[in-house]
Amino acid sequence: MYQYDSLDKEFLADRASEFRSQVARRLAGEITEDQFKSLRLMNGLYLQLHAYMLRVAIPYGSMNPTQLRKLAEIGRRYDKGYGHFTTRTNLQFHWIKLADAPDILDELARVDMHAIQTSGNCIRNVTSDPYAGATAEELDDPRVWSEAIRQWSMLHPEFSFLPRKFKFAVTASAKDRTAAKVHDIGLMVRRARDGSLGFEVIVGGGMGRTPFVGPTIKQFLPANRLFSYLEAILRVYNRHGRRDNIYKARIKILVSALGSEEFARQVEEEWAKVGQDGDLPDTEIARIRGAFAPKAFDVLVNRSEAYEAAIATDPAFARFARNNLKPHKRAGYTIVEISLKGIGETPGDATSEQMELVADLGERYGQGDIRVTHEQNLVLPHVKLDDAHSVYLALAEAGLGTPNINLITDIIACPGLDYCALANARAIPVAQHISERFSDPDRAELIGELKIKISGCINACGHHHVGHIGILGVDKKGEEFYQLTLGGSGAEDASVGKILGPALPANRVTEAIDQMVEVYLRERQDGERFVDTYRRTGDAPFKEAVYADAH
Repeated sequence: MYQYDSLDKEFLADRASEFRSQVARRLAGEITEDQFKSLRLMNGLYLQLHAYMLRVAIPYGSMNPTQLRKLAEIGRRYDKGYGHFTTRTNLQFHWIKLADAPDILDELARVDMHAIQTSGNCIRNVTSDPYAGATAEELDDPRVWSEAIRQWSMLHPEFSFLPRKFKFAVTASAKDRTAAKVHDIGLMVRRARDGSLGFEVIVGGGMGRTPFVGPTIKQFLPANRLFSYLEAILRVYNRHGRRDNIYKARIKILVSALGSEEFARQVEEEWAKVGQDGDLPDTEIARIRGAFAPKAFDVLVNRSEAYEAAIATDPAFARFARNNLKPHKRAGYTIVEISLKGIGETPGDATSEQMELVADLGERYGQGDIRVTHEQNLVLPHVKLDDAHSVYLALAEAGLGTPNINLITDIIACPGLDYCALANARAIPVAQHISERFSDPDRAELIGELKIKISGCINACGHHHVGHIGILGVDKKGEEFYQLTLGGSGAEDASVGKILGPALPANRVTEAIDQMVEVYLRERQDGERFVDTYRRTGDAPFKEAVYADAH
């Protein structure tokens, strides 16, 4: 992974020191909360319902064991002994005292971490493939480009005060594990017929009040021209993006209003003005690429007698292997995805003890490499098959062995009204109830891939618009109701879900999910996924099942 140099370290220390003085002024009453708000948000500190929340950046979801141990230590010392991994692959602490915030930033800086640009109208954390460097599917290592974007965008003087927050995703595999098409800019690595590297550029995707799957505005952008083109996009957005209406300020609204062809034309016009001076030199890309040089893998064979014996003798491990182990590009290795979706637990939460265990496993078995997924799970990308059973046993003992990746209980959920001041309804209890209803692992495997995503408000931090089943919390005269959407996807087949019908009271949601699952099991053909069955049949049989009693 990328290593910070002395200049990076000095900058982070200075930034933390600067924030310490700002906090001191706030605590002394020298500045008001309104005056302090912009200063704290620039350092990832939010004021939520019960306490301050600190959002820590985990660039493109990649960290080392030392960093994860530091997060565990902060959770134990300054929070309530846990942290919450988010859909931007960041980590949030929800119970922070203002007086402690400067100390936390100092602690983060010591391990090359920070909370800069995790808030505000700037370029936020870049999402990338959590299997990067491990999957044979990729055309290039997307972390190289994600890190280059991070360095280019960090405190960029022209793009630090955009009309609205701005999000990138970079993927290099046919299987999109980043939700690239619903980002402000999605970059998909492509190769031309001559073998040259480039990007398909998707602009104007997003969720929230007005969800869009982003259109492609350039089919193939040569890789060495990436940054001048990104600069042109952001200049067009900065020039025309709405600053008078927060609900219409995202680039997706501008692209929709202009039309993708006109937006692309204006970008091309601006790109010509930027010219090649706006691109990073090849030497700079080579320097960054050097930080992601391939790991030194042992020469192994695909067959592991220890692994096969464990599969044969430990049914629980066999189930874990079916669902949580993914193919690795090197013989004798596997990708281990660790579910943070234990049955009845809060999606995305990990205790300090669990984080320390994963750090230990990453150090002992995983070449010191740990990833966070945008679906709120963790990944050890480089584990020998010989070690997979030992890793599983340690995870299971710590409550991290749930074998449900991509299954119905692998639910995305935002913190909702339990924490967030913007939320209309709770999301966590809904996720917990659904998880408990489908706790039978045999039934979960029978159902197969089914992505449920839950948001506590229209801001869609739980990505409900792109869930196979999406659940949106709404307020109706002080009562929590939930609107269901079907047919969404954040993957390479991206789509926005369609509202099924009237919102349901909280006590009807889990039953409705169960009813729709039964329809799917009855209607599916040739092992198709839930979303494929829905796309084939339409919503009529699902609507009938959920709302039959209302007729």
